[in-house]
Parts: sequence; structure tokens; C-alpha cells
Amino acid sequence: MRAWALWGSVVLALVGAGAARADVKMSGTFVADSACPATQAIRSGKNPGDVSTQTGQSYQLLAGNKDEPTHYLIQVPGADPERRWVKIGCGHVTGGSAAAAPAPAGQAKPSQPASGKPEYVFALSWQPAFCETKGSKPECKAQNPTEFDASHFTLHGLWPQPNGNFYCQVSAGDKANDNPAHWGDLPPVNLDASTRAELDQVMPGTASKLERHEWIKHGTCYGKSQQDYFSDALNLMRAVNASPVRDLFTKNIGKQLTSEQIRNAFDKAFGAGAGERVRVSCLVDPSSGRRLIGELTLGLSGPIGSDSKLADLLMASAPTGKAGCPKGTVDAIGFQ
Repeated sequence: MRAWALWGSVVLALVGAGAARADVKMSGTFVADSACPATQAIRSGKNPGDVSTQTGQSYQLLAGNKDEPTHYLIQVPGADPERRWVKIGCGHVTGGSAAAAPAPAGQAKPSQPASGKPEYVFALSWQPAFCETKGSKPECKAQNPTEFDASHFTLHGLWPQPNGNFYCQVSAGDKANDNPAHWGDLPPVNLDASTRAELDQVMPGTASKLERHEWIKHGTCYGKSQQDYFSDALNLMRAVNASPVRDLFTKNIGKQLTSEQIRNAFDKAFGAGAGERVRVSCLVDPSSGRRLIGELTLGLSGPIGSDSKLADLLMASAPTGKAGCPKGTVDAIGFQ
């Protein structure tokens, strides 16, 4: 009897230990602030395909490894297997249950705002930095110091939140083709001539059919036509590129900027507090090891239309908890 009692205690202990190690289901979007290994296993670091997150890219958030997670389980389309673990410091989470995600171990859990959560994430790229890591892309091979992307922010995307707003009423075939190698197989985006011309300038990634990916994954959940979706995004881009934020970057090409300087420029351009809705993402130049500012993501809330003001959309959203990358270089056009 005593042996059975002892055995029962061992079993219960093992069950309890297993429960303690159980993944904690989460929902929302994981946005990578840097390129980090996306591993199949946490302890071994096994990484089939040597997969890494892409700076500024959004991934479906599936789980944390425990109540106070050190790693997030995300879905990486095109990887085999697609479910991968990343360190929580690699990025930030938005939408779904991620807004109330457990704080990292050893940190107090911040109180969450009752309202004002971002309804959209607006992603702006600094194309020269992006191309340092993606030199084989056609838009990067075509870089030129006289072109728009040498001195302006470029459009990555306008992403309805939360995570559940991916691929709205999209066929299984189009979902399967939504990886960079097959973007050309996605349905074309139909725009009027002037909008198409502006998009090709402001989104250099159209050379790689980026606009097809952005529409399939995010635009289908925007609730408007392709024409309206990209017109609204371009309207917001004009506001940023006509602001002191762009001036700050062009005056500091080849130099470093801090997230504080960038946020202050948003305050100057769009009103006090606007910078608190901005997160800075950096990437590492594989050829030199330099930390480069690759992307800015803005939290927005409220109706977006042809007459919307970026300042109003920023202030209607809640501040982001972190500024992101603390400091990085504003890269010059061309491979450094």
C-alpha cells in the first residue's frame, strides 16, 4: 500500500509538472522588430530551413511557452514546419488576447487601457535599409540615388487589427500562393492609372508584387475596394513624407537616430503625444553588422478615408508600451 501511495505521488507530481510546462494559448499578431531565429524547439534551438523573422513582418500569434512567457509560438508561412518559437524580445504583439499578454518574467504587468486600442497598424519602410538584407529583389537591384525611395519613406502596408482580420474570404489557393516566391500567381490588383503610378513609386515592392500580398492578407479585411484601400494608404503616406519626420531622416542619412528623436519628430508634426503611437524597428546589415532603422509602425484608430487626418488617427489610438529599437543608422541608398 505504501508503495502504491508513493507511486501515486510520483504520477501526480509528473502530471503537475507537465501542466506547468503546458503552452498558454494566445491570439493576436506578433510584429517582428528585428530578424530573429524562428526555431522548432526552444531548448535545442532546432531550426529546419534556418528560418528567421523578417523585420516589420506580422505573424499569427498562437501561444506563449508559459504564463510569463520567454518565447512566443507563431505561424511562419512557407516554413516547414510553420509553427515556430521566437524570443519575446524579438518583437511586439497587438490585437486579440495579445493586448493583455503576460509580461516577461521579472517585470510587472502594466495596466491596459480600457479603450483606444489600435484598429490599424500602418507600416512605413526605409527602403535602403530593407535592401541591405534583400539585395536580390528586383526593387533593390534597381536602387538609384535619384529615385523616390532614396529620400522618402515607402509603403509596406496598412493592416486592419486584430490578427483575426487576415485573409477575409480568401480562397485556399490564394492563401497557398501567399509567399514571396508565388506572389506573381496571386490575382492582380486593379487600380486607376494615377493611383497605380503613385503606388509603384511609393511602394517599390510592387516590382515583387508586394501589393498583391498586402491586398490578399490585409486589404481583404479592410471593408473597401482595392482602389479605396490603396488610395487611403497613399493619402497617409503623403502626410508622413510631407512632415518633419521625413526631414529628420533625410538630414541624418548615414548618421544614427534614436527612437526618442523619431518620436519627438512625430510630436512636432502631428501633435503632442503622437510619437507615443510610434514604434521603431531595426535590422542588422549582414555585410557590416550595422544596426539600421528599417521600419516605423504607427497605431491608428478611427475611420480612414480621403479626408482623414493622420494626426487624428494617431491620437485616437492607445500609446504603444515600447518605443522599439532604441537607436539605429539611417541608411543611404545603395549597398554599403
